[in-house]
Amino acid sequence: MTEYVTRAGIETDPQLAQFIEAEVLGPLGRDVDAFWLGFADLLAHFAPRNAALLQKREELQAKIDAWHEAHKGVPLDQDEYQAFLREIGYLVPEPAAFTIGTENVDPEIATMAGPQLVVPILNARFLLNAANARWGSLYDALYGTDALDAQPATPGGYDELRGAAVVAEAKRFMDDAVPLADGKKWADLVDVDDKGIPLADPAQCLGWNEGSCFYRNNGLHIEVVFDAEHPVGRTDPANIADIILEAALTTIADCEDSVAAVDAEDKLLAYRNWLGVIRGDLEESFDKGGRTLTRTLAGDKRFTDAEGGEHSLPGRSLMFVRNVGHLMTNPAMRWDGEEIPEGILDAVITSAIGAQDVAGLGKYGNSRCGSIYIVKPKMHGPEECAFTNDLFDAVENLLGLPRDTIKVGVMDEERRTSANLGACIHAVRDRIVFINTGFLDRTGDEIHTSMRAGPMMRKGAMKNAAWLKAYEARNVGIGLRHGLSGRAQIGKGMWAAPDLMGQMMVEKIGHLRAGANTAWVPSPTAATLHAIHYHREDVFEIQQGLGEVPGLDELLTIPLADGANWSEDEIREELDNNCQGLLGYVVRWIDQGVGCSKVPDINDVGLMEDRATLRISSQHIANWLFHGVITEDQVMESLRRMAAKVDQQNAGDPFYEPLLENEDGAAFSAAKDLIFKGVEQPSGYTEPLLHAWRRRKKAGG
Repeated sequence: MTEYVTRAGIETDPQLAQFIEAEVLGPLGRDVDAFWLGFADLLAHFAPRNAALLQKREELQAKIDAWHEAHKGVPLDQDEYQAFLREIGYLVPEPAAFTIGTENVDPEIATMAGPQLVVPILNARFLLNAANARWGSLYDALYGTDALDAQPATPGGYDELRGAAVVAEAKRFMDDAVPLADGKKWADLVDVDDKGIPLADPAQCLGWNEGSCFYRNNGLHIEVVFDAEHPVGRTDPANIADIILEAALTTIADCEDSVAAVDAEDKLLAYRNWLGVIRGDLEESFDKGGRTLTRTLAGDKRFTDAEGGEHSLPGRSLMFVRNVGHLMTNPAMRWDGEEIPEGILDAVITSAIGAQDVAGLGKYGNSRCGSIYIVKPKMHGPEECAFTNDLFDAVENLLGLPRDTIKVGVMDEERRTSANLGACIHAVRDRIVFINTGFLDRTGDEIHTSMRAGPMMRKGAMKNAAWLKAYEARNVGIGLRHGLSGRAQIGKGMWAAPDLMGQMMVEKIGHLRAGANTAWVPSPTAATLHAIHYHREDVFEIQQGLGEVPGLDELLTIPLADGANWSEDEIREELDNNCQGLLGYVVRWIDQGVGCSKVPDINDVGLMEDRATLRISSQHIANWLFHGVITEDQVMESLRRMAAKVDQQNAGDPFYEPLLENEDGAAFSAAKDLIFKGVEQPSGYTEPLLHAWRRRKKAGG
């Protein structure tokens, strides 16, 4: 039973209250009593609005369910369907022409194009790695992955043949990104001195510092390290020891889908880590090879130009923080006898921490433009975006921040947002800095919204469905239409396979060619490799040449499996695929509190998975179950088959609790609930069930 202290009528966890008062408000010089009184007033205004918006979701879903029941077996007529959606308020009128007015946006977001990381905020080591992934060694990234199609390194130390192939490939990259004068090649350079290297475009050279030369291409920076004493540099004709790329321009510290944060203890850890990043003093010690290492945030990179001017480049990613959506509450605080909406809690506390950056209290600083960057996920339509805008107004008032200091990233991952994207952007038009697509959540909502329309196509086929192609193209096109280019990020989703970098290098450049000026990658190494794509393609030039924006007819085409006659093997294959992915992720979430990790799929390929995996998998099974494609017995048989596989895949984990030996345990029970109660879950979300089972597990139940 949680013991609370009371502040202005708000019951709060005592450790969280102490943290807020001493570590967050104290350095800001804020009046503690005034803060709590203002927080209580904010809750009185916004908690009821939050509840009303959630109720509207349920009312709209009930009307859509009834419409599909009434039209069972009748081919969908888009005119009739869209008229119905407008009648119930699911579709709203397009706003008149407008351009976003966001100001004070850092160049990493507005005018530069490059990779983006998303990292679980509860893991300090991962958080530091991501923040420091602003710069990455191209030599290391090529040597240690399959991105370089050459003979793999032999174990047992440095492989000189592999190293030579890496150096050759990296210098070929430099030939394209920073061409030399007179058609010469980087591989031909010898005896480089401090007079610099003749370039085809001398303006690409920014300056030198202690053996490094800095270059720029397509807005991104490259550091070439010269060191004749380095093991690699001393064998190189030009003494080049490494080529370091500016990589993860931005990183999202995630309080949402990649973490298992269910109570005050978890939230306090999240907020402490966010404060550590903002203050610049976050550190984490760990054992590696029998030695204790301590990781801290990287400093800036400095250089001197040809005229003797001193300059610096940021050493860290520009940090966003992703708050949770509107759905969940958290026992960390209670107001009026109820747990407060967790999204409101996040908005207030992460912004108060961000206010220390605005006040210049950090060791390094995050935003150089005085902004706080918050990604807001899982909003359904413009009404909910307007709520977030008003909430951020109120938080700014509470903290004494200028209007629109808090910037917002809108995750375009719910169907009602996709269908009304222009109106959603309009609702946050003076603070928006980011829109993004995501296959997993968006497909989960697609399935849940049209649950009663019929059985859905297989997940693999979904990736080529008409609605998904329209969704991806509309996100870019509508963003460009309203002036996001040069002011905000238009992003694409995650490459989930961190071990398949060769395939990533072939496929992910497509995100740039589709007009996205950022895209998610699963690791710092992947960020370094993906940065190569932004040297090859000028995204802002591509954006100018993009064509027509698909209409609602394509977007609202429901991905039904019309006329499909699957064999028993095909059904079993699809069910096993869903159950294996679901169990592999949920067992770590419930038993170990791990919200993001490399989870082996059914083919033993490691995929970086977060909670969106559960949403699509559980909703797909629930849909097939609802329409009689599969039976409960088939689901249970598949769960048991896949539990055996997941147990085997995790056999080397000393903290792992087997599923097969514990079918009545929290993890297996949660997996069953996600499927068999999937139809009734709000918007098909997994959080209510996951939180309940995780709390029970933490309590020893």
